[in-house]
Amino acid sequence: MVDVADKLACFQAVTGLEDPDVCTDILQAHGWDLELAISSFTSSNQASASNSEPRDSLNTTQSASGSDLAAPPNPSIAWKLVTLPISVISGSLGLVSGAVGLGLWVAGGVLAYSLGMIGLGSGRGGESSARLVSVSAAASEAMDFVAAFERDYPMTRPNFVGEAFMDALQRSRNALKLLFVYLHSPDHPDSTVFCERTLCSEAVAAFVNENFVAWGASIRASEGFKMSNSLKASRFPFCAVVMPTTNQRIALLQQVEGPTSPEEMLSVLQRVIEESAPVLVAARLDAEERRTNMRLREEQDAAYRAALEADQARERQRREEQERLEREAAEAERKQKEEEEARERAAHEAAVKEAARARIRQEKALSLGDEPEKGPSVTQVLVRFPTGERKERRFHNTATIQSLYDYVDSLGCLEVEDYSLVSNFPRVAYGPEKRSLSLKEAGLHPQASLFVELN
Repeated sequence: MVDVADKLACFQAVTGLEDPDVCTDILQAHGWDLELAISSFTSSNQASASNSEPRDSLNTTQSASGSDLAAPPNPSIAWKLVTLPISVISGSLGLVSGAVGLGLWVAGGVLAYSLGMIGLGSGRGGESSARLVSVSAAASEAMDFVAAFERDYPMTRPNFVGEAFMDALQRSRNALKLLFVYLHSPDHPDSTVFCERTLCSEAVAAFVNENFVAWGASIRASEGFKMSNSLKASRFPFCAVVMPTTNQRIALLQQVEGPTSPEEMLSVLQRVIEESAPVLVAARLDAEERRTNMRLREEQDAAYRAALEADQARERQRREEQERLEREAAEAERKQKEEEEARERAAHEAAVKEAARARIRQEKALSLGDEPEKGPSVTQVLVRFPTGERKERRFHNTATIQSLYDYVDSLGCLEVEDYSLVSNFPRVAYGPEKRSLSLKEAGLHPQASLFVELN
């Protein structure tokens, strides 16, 4: 039942027919052979457009089965469904979580159909850890190929992505581009010439980089070998253009096998881009429409949430207003009481501190004794304060440096207690270790000029 629904959805997306009953009748008439039904449908369309000039298929372009692909009239594309092995699908980093949904592009009109998730489950026993190893190997192989290709062909080249095939396919889907696939056969005699002259030609490389997501692999690597089997590559060099479809399948739009000139390759790729233009345009328009719809829904949801939050905020504000007023009144009363108490404490502490400072100043002033008269054993001391104020006093040359500190403290000119007395020439700071020296011993006799330096 799932296969029937899958085929019906794919037939509708590719042909652009919207009536499910008509699509069902066509599929039933062809025994539910999806490829046969689409081939028949496109053939009838080709007959109806007989007055348009037919296109000749390139000799180097073949289907996955080896037969020539007849290019249907624009905008249809020659294509074939290819079922990927589960080992390739599970090798994608995007599938480690256990499921992935590949959106379906449309040929000829509509391409924005999602066909659900590919269920891989968590597995049994050691299956989960084995899948992690597979993912790492696929990504590692892709990066090794890119590194080797860049080393061997350092000139202009396609920008191959260094990731697993399914991740590259998802990247092309997100970028709304087709996926260009190159399978490299290191042992084939034509591979080197093809890469140098065709794949890495300036025109082909630039065209691929601008219009495709490019993925490459060596057929010696596990994933490259699996993809060569899936795409039924019979000749090398091998190139293909694919796009994601449903579940485990991709649509093979075009493939080129064997030696090909840059002109032939460019012609094939240009034709694919031209014929798939309606597909890509429809996909871009559909993606833009989805983004617009999503943005509108988000804006509507945001407006609803904003309105709801505004109503809740008003109700909350009404309930909280009274509580706020009561809290503010209580807080104001408490704050006023605390401020009064703080002022009283500060005034008391200031008074106590000032009384203590006054007592200390008085004690130090008394400890200095009377100022001596001028004489040979008397030192004249000038003290300059940070405010610019100057004070002078005479001391016996036997007085200690501590006497100078006591003198400064007794003046009450400083609000701080942490300071040093410093002389200018030479600059000497008279710290605690020098306070026991006499003025004569400290070299301050017969006169000294000091300044107060705040620490």
